[in-house]
Amino acid sequence: EQGLQLLELGGSVEEDYIRIARCFEATRQRCCRLEQDGRRAREKLARVEAERAALEVKLKHARNQVEVEMKKRHRAEAELEKQERKLQLVFESLMREPWGNEMLSRNQCSVLSALAGRRLGATLAPGRRSSAVDESCQSLLSHSDISYDRTEDDV
Repeated sequence: EQGLQLLELGGSVEEDYIRIARCFEATRQRCCRLEQDGRRAREKLARVEAERAALEVKLKHARNQVEVEMKKRHRAEAELEKQERKLQLVFESLMREPWGNEMLSRNQCSVLSALAGRRLGATLAPGRRSSAVDESCQSLLSHSDISYDRTEDDV
């Protein structure tokens, strides 16, 4: 449009061609800049997508590891509860038998009583957590807050 306007103005033909050439050059330079910007954006996109893919792999491995560790923990807690129940039954059996109190020394009886009161009786509540791990503080990475949903997020 500018070229047509320049031709209609009626100036010298050489000046009109020079103006048209300058307009074309400015347009060409703008196109070159836009191409470079597009190339840089595509390169950055490729880098970011590669990084995202690597992070997704790490997330998958972390989720699998958390799942494995949680299964191990549940098995260990179940085994602990099973062993504590056995110990509780042995203790109760020893305390019920008339010969049990006679064969045990006072020190042994007091140790067993302390164990029964503190450890065995108090820890057999269903759904309890192992006392070896302090879970009283809420962590940002608490396993109860982790979503194990394996669906892909929309990017």
